[in-house]
Amino acid sequence: MNTTEEKTKTLNLEDVLIAYQFLKDVVAHTPLQKNDRLSEQYDCQVYVKREDLQHVRSFKLRGAYYKIKTIEHEAREKGVVCASAGNHAQGVAYACAHLGIQGTIFMPQTTPKQKINQVKMFGRDYIEVVMTGDTFDESSAQANAYAEEEGRIFIHPFDDLDIIAGQGTVAVEMMNDIHEPVDFVFGSIGGGGLMAGLSTYIKNVSPHTKMIGVEPSGALSMKAALENNSVTTLPYIDKFVDGAAVQCVGHKTFELCKKYIDDIVSVPEGKVCTTILDLYNQHAIIAEPAGALPIAALDFYKDQIKGKTVVCVISGGNNDISRMQEIKEKSLIYEGLLYYFIVNFPQRAGALREFLDEVLGPDDDIITFEYTKKNNKERGPGLVGIELKRREDYAGLIERMKQRNISYTEVNKDSTLFHLLI
Repeated sequence: MNTTEEKTKTLNLEDVLIAYQFLKDVVAHTPLQKNDRLSEQYDCQVYVKREDLQHVRSFKLRGAYYKIKTIEHEAREKGVVCASAGNHAQGVAYACAHLGIQGTIFMPQTTPKQKINQVKMFGRDYIEVVMTGDTFDESSAQANAYAEEEGRIFIHPFDDLDIIAGQGTVAVEMMNDIHEPVDFVFGSIGGGGLMAGLSTYIKNVSPHTKMIGVEPSGALSMKAALENNSVTTLPYIDKFVDGAAVQCVGHKTFELCKKYIDDIVSVPEGKVCTTILDLYNQHAIIAEPAGALPIAALDFYKDQIKGKTVVCVISGGNNDISRMQEIKEKSLIYEGLLYYFIVNFPQRAGALREFLDEVLGPDDDIITFEYTKKNNKERGPGLVGIELKRREDYAGLIERMKQRNISYTEVNKDSTLFHLLI
C-alpha cells in the first residue's frame, strides 16, 4: 500500500466483521449481563459487557491477536515489539505464545506488578519484558526505537486499523446478544481503540445509538483532541487510571471517534475508586480503574439515560490487590469522608486528649497520626487523618476546631502539600 492509500484508508463495518470471523474461535465470547441493581439505581435498563472475563481479563486480546494473525508469517520471521501499561501487553504475549512468535514487550515502570506477572505467564518463553519510562508514552518511544534498530514489527496498542477492527468485535457480540434497541453505549477511552472500534460497528448497524466515551479527569486526551480538532499531546497526566492514562490519542482513533462518538464524559479518579469498590462489594465484579470508568460515568448521565437501554463495557479486570488501600483512600476523599490536617498542638500534657474529647465527633475516627515533639517551641505540628461517617459531619468538625482556637491547615485543599505528605 502506498503512502497516499495509507492516509486515506479508514475502518468500515466489513473490516470489523472480517475480524470477528477470525477471532470468534480464539477469544472468549464474553457475557452481556442485565444488571438489576444498576437498572434500579438509574431507572433504566443497564447491561454490562464483561470483557473482564476475557482470556487475559481484558478486551485488548482481540486487537492484539487479530493484528499479529494478519502479519503472522512476517512476524514469525522478524519478531514483534509492543509498548503497554499492561492489557495490550497481555494480549500480545498471549498471541505470541499461541502463534509461536517471539516478542519484546516494553512496559512503564509504574505498571502494577500483577499485570507484569500476567504478561510473563501468558507469554511464557516467547516474550521478553523490558521495564522502562514512567508513562506509556515514554515506554512507547523506546519500544519504537528498539523495533526500528532491530528490524522488528511494532504492534501499536491502539492506532492501527487492524487493532481497532479487533476491538470492534466486542460490539458485534453485544449487538448479537441484546434483544432490544440500544440507546446508549458507554466505553472507556485511553488511546481510543476500543471506542473507535465499538462506534464504527454500532453506528453503522444502529445509527440512533449514542456512543459515549469516558475518560479519567486527569488524562483527557481525546477530549482535548476533539476540542482542538487535532491530536493533542497533554503536558501532564494523572497516571492512576493506568489503562486509560495516555498523553496523546492516536490519529486513526481520533478520526473515527470524531466521526462517530456523541460525547465525552470526564470522571474524577476518586469517583472511579468509589465505583471499583461498589462493583466489588455489590456486584462481585473485579474491575480495574479503566474498566470501572463507564459505570462511574452513569452518575453524570443519569437524567439522559432514565428509561433508556444502556450498555456499559467493563473493559478489564486486571486490578492489583495491593492497590486496594489506595483505592479506598481516594474513594473516601472524593466522597468527602476523609480529611487530612496539619494541627499545631500546644506542647503540654493533655493537649491530644482535649483534641480527642472536644474536637472529634462521636462517629469520627483518627486513621493517621504523626507527631514529633519540639522542646524549644510552644506548639508542635502533627499530621492527623480523620475519617467521617457522614459527609455532613465535616462542617461540625471545622466549627469545633475554630471554637477552640485550634491552629490547623487542611491538607486536602492544598494540592502541593497533599501530594507531598499523603
